Amino acid sequence: MTSSTRCAIIYDFDGTLAKGNLQETSFIPEVGLTKEEFWSEVKSRTKANDADEILVYMQLMLELSASNNKPLTKSMLSNHGQAAQLFPGLSDKTWFKRINQHAKKLNLSLEHYIISSGIDEMIDGCSIRDCFTKIFASKFIYESEKAVWPGAGINYTTKTQYLFRINKGINNHWDNTTINSYIPEPERPIPFEHMVFLGDGDTDIPTMKMLTYKGGNSIAVYDESKNSRDLDKIHTLISDGRVNFIAPANYKEHSSLDIIVKGIIGRIARQQGYRP
Repeated sequence: MTSSTRCAIIYDFDGTLAKGNLQETSFIPEVGLTKEEFWSEVKSRTKANDADEILVYMQLMLELSASNNKPLTKSMLSNHGQAAQLFPGLSDKTWFKRINQHAKKLNLSLEHYIISSGIDEMIDGCSIRDCFTKIFASKFIYESEKAVWPGAGINYTTKTQYLFRINKGINNHWDNTTINSYIPEPERPIPFEHMVFLGDGDTDIPTMKMLTYKGGNSIAVYDESKNSRDLDKIHTLISDGRVNFIAPANYKEHSSLDIIVKGIIGRIARQQGYRP
């Protein structure tokens, strides 16, 4: 290889990089609800209005903030994001440094992306924000610095379009022309075969399945503190052919996840002609 080949690790956020849902850590308690009350209300409104669950939870965030006289702002949401409970090996950023260095040795240029149904402005407040080339997440529209309406809502199935955006080098939500334009496979910046997707289960199944179908690799990660019933759901993802691997959400050196990802990166390099 005469020049480095681009490849990407793409992450879900909630349950993949951090425990639980980011809204649950500090936002929901601050507006006076339990996480059970919040999500129960979301599901009830979603069903009653035949609506999209992501847009409904964003509407409820706006409503609850207004009723508590604390309008949503970017800085407020960013502050809530600082409370994210990141999984081991992430907060010190050693995961990103180590995996990037490993890829570089194999003449690969590794990029990191997030595709999440969570709130972009919250993720933006996390300590690892600067490790990502682009974050695709749900976000608000602002007027006079206050959130007034959902600007983008990424649900479980629309996540898949963002794989195509990464594949075609489209780092925004709005460009619907290029995403639908024909681009020959060799001209696409990051082939699907050079992608690895990390997700935590049911909500990521469409993305995992599509990437696996396209020749990429999908890894289901799980919180080691989960009960056996939750883990059974993860195990069936392999038996159903929806993911290639499963591993605990432990990003430390020599962890199962570390070994799996390095192995996939090594295989991509060999397919591109790299030999030690």
